[in-house]
Amino acid sequence: MGKYRKLWFTLIAILAVTFAILGYFGNEVYRQAPPIPEKVITTGGQELMTQDSILDGQTAWQSVGGMQLGSVWGHGAYQAPDWTADWLHRELLAWLDLAAHDNFGAPYSELDGEQQQTLQYRLKKEYRTNSFNKETGTMTVSERRAKAIEQVATYYSRLFSDAPELQKRRDNYAMKENTLPDAERRKVLGQFFFWTAWAASTNRPGSDSTYTNNWPHEPLIDNKPTSENVVWSVISVILLIAGVGGLVWGWAFMRKEEDREPEPPAQDPITTFKLTPSQKALGKYLFVVVALFTLQVFLGGFTAHYTVEGQGFYGLETSKWFPYSLVRTWHIQAAMFWIATGFLAAGLFLVPIINGGKDPKYQKLGVNVLFWALVAVVAGTFIGSYLAIAQIMPPELNFWLGHQGYEYVDLGRLWQWGKFLGVVFWLFLMMRGIRPALKQKGDKNLLVLLTASVVAIGLFYGAGFFYGERTHISIMEYWRWWIVHLWVEGFFEVFATVSLAFIFHSMGLVSRSTATAASLASASLFLLGGVPGTFHHLYFAGTTTPVMAIGATFSALEVVPLIVLGYEAWEHYRLKSRAAWMDKVRWPLMCFVAVAFWNMFGAGVLGFMINPPISLYYVQGLNMTPTHAHAALFGVYGFLAIGFVLLILRYIRPHMVFDEKLMKTGFWWLNIGLVLMLLTSLLPVGLIQFYASASEGFWYARSEAVMQSDILFTLRWIRTLGDVVFIVGALAITWQVIKGLLNKTSREPVTQPVPAEETM
Repeated sequence: MGKYRKLWFTLIAILAVTFAILGYFGNEVYRQAPPIPEKVITTGGQELMTQDSILDGQTAWQSVGGMQLGSVWGHGAYQAPDWTADWLHRELLAWLDLAAHDNFGAPYSELDGEQQQTLQYRLKKEYRTNSFNKETGTMTVSERRAKAIEQVATYYSRLFSDAPELQKRRDNYAMKENTLPDAERRKVLGQFFFWTAWAASTNRPGSDSTYTNNWPHEPLIDNKPTSENVVWSVISVILLIAGVGGLVWGWAFMRKEEDREPEPPAQDPITTFKLTPSQKALGKYLFVVVALFTLQVFLGGFTAHYTVEGQGFYGLETSKWFPYSLVRTWHIQAAMFWIATGFLAAGLFLVPIINGGKDPKYQKLGVNVLFWALVAVVAGTFIGSYLAIAQIMPPELNFWLGHQGYEYVDLGRLWQWGKFLGVVFWLFLMMRGIRPALKQKGDKNLLVLLTASVVAIGLFYGAGFFYGERTHISIMEYWRWWIVHLWVEGFFEVFATVSLAFIFHSMGLVSRSTATAASLASASLFLLGGVPGTFHHLYFAGTTTPVMAIGATFSALEVVPLIVLGYEAWEHYRLKSRAAWMDKVRWPLMCFVAVAFWNMFGAGVLGFMINPPISLYYVQGLNMTPTHAHAALFGVYGFLAIGFVLLILRYIRPHMVFDEKLMKTGFWWLNIGLVLMLLTSLLPVGLIQFYASASEGFWYARSEAVMQSDILFTLRWIRTLGDVVFIVGALAITWQVIKGLLNKTSREPVTQPVPAEETM
């Protein structure tokens, strides 16, 4: 550890404490998850549903795309309703109409104010009272509520079929005709939706708030933000301000003088290594990255168009073959694959550099095997999703070969295992080059940190195997966010930071001590908020107030290190003038500058906009969420993967010169297109929905009345401008990479290789 002892102990202590918090309150998620009753009966003893039928409904929901078609508890797609909020509101209205006829002989809408208030009081009392008996595992509902449930279940059964009177609504919801052909599965699907609505409307024992902390906003039963929600939201803002202030003071008064920057070498040290067979084999990885990137971009435009023409594409009835839920699945999975492939390629490129300029034995074979395994997993994922959503795949095979139904981890469990084993194999290939280097003399702190981030990436994806097809959705959400938040936003962030520091040090542009200290400090700052900050996704997923408190507190701290990324962007930008040969890697550097900007704006500003509990209470499941997601996922990880690809391309095709016209078009049109997409469409739509959610209720913000209003319809069409600009940028980048890969001119003679210990 040497002079970095304090930084190492700080990082280790942060990891120990934060994972202890994540584990302890994860156990609370298991203990406090809303109960799934063994049976639901009426006061007259009629059995309405069972635990098995509710879970059968969950698997039916997964098979039609799950979170890619509407959402449950606010997590999922944004065009169709949130099924929890929609079911609840429809059931409440049905109950009120039944009660109005029973008590006053008229529809609820025709009653005077006093009569309506009387029925609303009775409604709230019935729905907020918990009728679940823990000893018998039985939930009891009134005869009137049973009739209301039956009415809504009939509507849902017809909605998910091809009932002609609901065709226009399916079109507005971007649902294909006969979404779920089997009548029995439609019946149990409704039972699952009912249970999610029950948990969102029934008080937790010993509490005056529901199992979902009073989410969604539903004035009919007084579902409104809890006092704890407001308190922890205020605390999170205070912590953000305090954290930013502390960081500024620490930056100004406590940091030591940086090492004097080393004199840049006359030649790029990385070019002094002879290109190894495994590095030459990375060209096909780069091609797959840009191929999947291009596919993902076009699928994104296709998906966005479904928000204005729900079952077609400019008059073609495409939903018969490629419905919204399928293309959205492919859009997200393509992003996961091409970004991950870019990161894997960056690691594999570094192995020979770490290993003193040579490949470990059979490294090229390993690189090729990993590539074809990746191709098989991608193909299996795409084909399986198609067969599942088309309802061709037998239901019992759906979870394993088709569609898990959970956003970002949609791929069937078999393909998920394939992806995990591929990442573990990548870890093995990385360690074959890192292990010998660790045994050499010299300062190995930066290399050890890089190794730790590689190991974390290799192993933490395994969190996705801690839930199954019929796992309680609250527990599933806990583990899902280990992947989506912790694996991606945590350890990939650390790997990116350390790998860039390692590359710049290998180029001789930054000293080893500066690179090491900055990487250790950055890792500590990212993980301090990032690990427990996982809970900010679980405020309303059937968890208790302490989970909200932890999530709000630490998600505020997540934003703190992003504030200084403007300085990081400047540091990266000025590297281009350190040496004449740096001009050859100017465009990869520009991508890294973009990463710093989007980390600050997309992950920081737009992220904190929705992170406090009081904000997320109203906007979870609205277009405010994809505003942050697009800016953070592509702006940060997308640009980072593209930067890695361009950097690798520069070295494996040494005679290639970046086409300035293509690169300017690609870089700036991607950035401008993303800004247009966010600020002219996604964010304005989200703000309008936010107002609708706060004023009328969450169900209303996702209703046809709002989603098909003239202004939202226009804003979704306006998005086409940003999409087109973005697509042009993507095509320019893709063509540059393909042109570069086709440039196979032999490499010039190299100078004497730099000793391995001088590159670490």
